[in-house]
Amino acid sequence: MIREAFGLIYPGDEIPSLRELIDERTVAALPIAGKYRVIDFPLSNLHNSGIRSVGVVVSRKYNSLMDHLGSGRSWDLSGKNEGLFILPPYSLRENPGFYRGGVESIRSAFDYMRKTRQDYCVLAGVTSIYNLDYSDMMRFHIESGADITVLYHTVEMDHHVDEQYHEVFFGLSEEGRVRSIEINPMNTALTARSLKSYIIRKDLLIRLVEECYARGEYEFSEHLLRNNIDHLKIMSFEHPGYVGMLKSAHSYFEINMSLLDPTVWEELFQSRNRIFTKVKDSVPAKYRQSADVERALVANGCIIDGQVENSVLFRDVHIGKGASVKNSIIFAGAAISEGAQLEYVVLDKNVTVRHASRLIGNKNYPIVVGKGRRV
Repeated sequence: MIREAFGLIYPGDEIPSLRELIDERTVAALPIAGKYRVIDFPLSNLHNSGIRSVGVVVSRKYNSLMDHLGSGRSWDLSGKNEGLFILPPYSLRENPGFYRGGVESIRSAFDYMRKTRQDYCVLAGVTSIYNLDYSDMMRFHIESGADITVLYHTVEMDHHVDEQYHEVFFGLSEEGRVRSIEINPMNTALTARSLKSYIIRKDLLIRLVEECYARGEYEFSEHLLRNNIDHLKIMSFEHPGYVGMLKSAHSYFEINMSLLDPTVWEELFQSRNRIFTKVKDSVPAKYRQSADVERALVANGCIIDGQVENSVLFRDVHIGKGASVKNSIIFAGAAISEGAQLEYVVLDKNVTVRHASRLIGNKNYPIVVGKGRRV
């Protein structure tokens, strides 16, 4: 049944509160969990669902994303007639190479969509981290007779809404039909938060996108879904497992910290459905005699001569003798010199922290240091 669908991964929202982390990369290319990228999750979810044709709509600053994706071989999406299709941004007078919303980014993929032989589209966003086989959702979509099925997860009643992120909540009937949509509500009783992934027939999606675009409406949830609540049967499907929402530098920090919990790690990476990524061969991590490591994710190629606690280290990170790294995320190629102290810090790639430096952030406001800096 799921083989009747193709996948379409559309760009993440512009998230200003991710700050320096997206200065030189798109949200989909953001490193996570020691050796992965954010896009590995939707790509792997589609692969694990049996979908063999996937289009990836890319937007601004997509060079690192293109390098990571390659031919799609790491996700078994390098077939001759099907596989992975990179859909770069078109540049017109009214669109200088970036998209004003999900509707416009989907519209840019029409050529790819019309050439696919499948009748259904699984739309997947890149700002939610979860592990899910879409097969059950597709079965529910067809059996319920839905025009559109939206994926959501349930949050607590007193959840915090980030004003800088486009959060979407659904009001649901008893049978799971979407009856209302709220965008960035300051106070709401709704607990069904959108994961910005959907199943819809291809022909219907193309028609709805064209109608929205003709009216100058570019947001998928705010315009396309909300405008059609009374005209279409929009059903909901719940994902009950772990979900990490990329909303800000703080939420990015919290997602990585949550992966130090064995329960979360096992659900995301050691379940029947694997999360795949680009393979990079490198030597194992090296722990020298003075190393002291506790509750940490340490990727290949790291050399540790100091203290690491409750932190995530990406590939080829060097921790000098007497250095202390606590509650921090260190991207690939960073070098922490002797005697340096870091706590609640996110260092981008190839950052150098000089001898005896101190960077002490806050759990809610971690210090973020941009790519290639010396501090």
